[in-house]
Amino acid sequence: MAQHAASSREPSRQDRPGYHDPLAGIGGAAPAQSALTLRLVLAVVGLVFATCGVIAFILIQAPTWVIVLFVLVGLTAVVDIIVVTRRKLRGESG
Repeated sequence: MAQHAASSREPSRQDRPGYHDPLAGIGGAAPAQSALTLRLVLAVVGLVFATCGVIAFILIQAPTWVIVLFVLVGLTAVVDIIVVTRRKLRGESG
């Protein structure tokens, strides 16, 4: 009998959505969303920037370490693009 009474009780404050937000009933903040699309755009911009930088530094015969730095930036951007694309293909929002 005690179990039945406990299951029909009003949900506690922690059981309700937005319990952590004291202003949830007064407008509150929107739920957080993933920024995968923004991250993808920024990675593509970084890749374009790195590619243009490598081409420019090759044309002006810059030191090799500068070119290596830009290649590393480009590789980081490519890896990020791959990771974000895989996450988006799995159905993650953002």
